[in-house]
Amino acid sequence: MSLDGTYDEGNIFAKIIRGDMPAVRVFEDDRLLAIMDVFPQSRGHALVIPKLSQARNLLEETPENAAALMLGVQRLAKACRAALSPDGIRIAQFNGEVGGQTVFHLHVHVLPVWDGQPIGRHGQTGMADLDELKALAERIAAKLS
Repeated sequence: MSLDGTYDEGNIFAKIIRGDMPAVRVFEDDRLLAIMDVFPQSRGHALVIPKLSQARNLLEETPENAAALMLGVQRLAKACRAALSPDGIRIAQFNGEVGGQTVFHLHVHVLPVWDGQPIGRHGQTGMADLDELKALAERIAAKLS
């Protein structure tokens, strides 16, 4: 998919937001949803997704929603740091298929990283153990400010 197109109400994140698909939730408010990535590139890999938007990518988002999204990303990154003590945190956001985007609903990846531990490739890792994801989500959620 290119950078331009029509929003697909059937994308996985739209389904999760509507409650049609399950997800391991870290936090949720009226504007944002943070979930654990079921195909994590690193331990603690989570996503922040705007709930009120039909922007397929960052280029389509309103400034107000983009600002709220980035505040949520910062909040999640701080909680990941406090909960997991990584050596670094990678923040990633992809736009368009050629840019690496695989789900065409705006979202931002928060990946805790540790020195000497390689991270997996985006969209090419195996599915995580759901019990482990739930335990990580609880640890991260406990450190939210």
